[in-house]
Amino acid sequence: MGTNELLSKDLGDLPKSEISQIENKESNEVIDVEIDAELSRKLDHKFDRRIIPWIFGIWLFAFIDRSNIGNAKIVGLPEDLGIATGNAFNVALLVFYIPYILVDVPSNWIVKHVKAGIYLPALITAWGLVSTFIGFTRSLAGLIVGRLLLGLFEGGLLGGIICYLSMFYRRHQIIRRIGYFYTAAPLSGAFGGLLATGLAKIHHGGYNRWPWVFFIEGTVTVLFGITCFFFMPHTPAEAKFLTEEERALALLRMKVDSHGATKEADVNHEKFDWHWVRMAFSAPQLWLSSFSWFFLLIPLYSFSLFLPTIISGLGYQSTQAQLFTVPPNLGAVVSVLFVTRMSDHVKARGPFMVVCCLIAIAGYIMLLATKDNAVRYAGTFLVAIGVFPNSALVIGWLSNNMAPYFVRATGIGFLIAFANTSAFISTFIYLPKDKPDYILGHSISLGALVFCFILVSAQILYLTWENRKRARGDRDHRLTEGKVDRLGHRHPAYKYTI
Repeated sequence: MGTNELLSKDLGDLPKSEISQIENKESNEVIDVEIDAELSRKLDHKFDRRIIPWIFGIWLFAFIDRSNIGNAKIVGLPEDLGIATGNAFNVALLVFYIPYILVDVPSNWIVKHVKAGIYLPALITAWGLVSTFIGFTRSLAGLIVGRLLLGLFEGGLLGGIICYLSMFYRRHQIIRRIGYFYTAAPLSGAFGGLLATGLAKIHHGGYNRWPWVFFIEGTVTVLFGITCFFFMPHTPAEAKFLTEEERALALLRMKVDSHGATKEADVNHEKFDWHWVRMAFSAPQLWLSSFSWFFLLIPLYSFSLFLPTIISGLGYQSTQAQLFTVPPNLGAVVSVLFVTRMSDHVKARGPFMVVCCLIAIAGYIMLLATKDNAVRYAGTFLVAIGVFPNSALVIGWLSNNMAPYFVRATGIGFLIAFANTSAFISTFIYLPKDKPDYILGHSISLGALVFCFILVSAQILYLTWENRKRARGDRDHRLTEGKVDRLGHRHPAYKYTI
């Protein structure tokens, strides 16, 4: 029996463990359908085993290759390239974000057409090669070119991953899966610091210390990227490890979860239309999320790039500084896993972001208010466990509240592009002249978190208001004003995640 036949058959004989609503495959009429919860859980476990490890590895190597320049900085890179003074090193950090920002939206549009199981591995393989060759550079110009190319190939990655996961998981399942792979970000800080400590001891062939950080880490990234080509499925409909029944269920439950946003069960059938692009940019939740993440990324990126430098400012030397970056990052790993799991459990995003903002704010207050190194070091823990979960939450929050595919792809792409313009601030707030206290950097990060807190609170209020309007029937008039299958997330049956 084919997938379409299975999708449309009567499921009344399945266990009545989960009742959902689904639109008819040919229209947006709402009907009741029963889904076997046990089979659905087995499907989740299959996706978790076959998808999440590869996504985790991709994001791990992305952050290692992106952030290893911070580790290389304290083991001789600025001195060897003649950029130990002034802002040249910060410029090298900054240029990464120029192509990164420019490719986000178009990359999300094409990932479905190129096939995610090809596109994402191709990106990681390409930037792994670039990272490897950065180790050969002997000038600031070479470093800048390498960083530009890294940004070009990494630009489409995060949005591509979110869109990819949204093809397989329902809205209130996806945050936990984002959490699974997003732990790779703080873990890369811990693992990258340990690895850099060892690699920086290598002196061979005229390349001493920092080049080996790029040589080894870049080569491992390339090998991992090549491996991904052979194991990552494109979409549920094309997943060879699923049975026909599982494939049909995978499509069915995504249709159920759309709540009127699309008439298609298979994402492969959705077509690009500028109507969806306009819908994305007219959504208030896009702008609230984008500004929230903009302010959140200022402390997150500066923390990731400058944590070794911050800890050096506390009085620790190069090797000690590398090792002392590990515990705060491991704390962030635990925080991301716990917060994202709880967020999916209660089906809420904003309230968790508010709490995490307050925790990170407390951390920066500790960094600013005392000269005691132990207290300041404790403050880095609070910053880490506050900012990293919020980054995972805000991406998933917007993904939950935009549909169908090309609305979500446009919104997520713009969210990432817009928010990453904060790099133009974060890469210039921890300057050599400000050490050891880095009051400017800590103060700007603290202020950014306050703005993030305000914007997240505003989005909670807006989404709550809109859901109440839909519950009262105040948006039902949309069903008679045009084609129902072009309403997307504006459909009255579509409930926003708070």
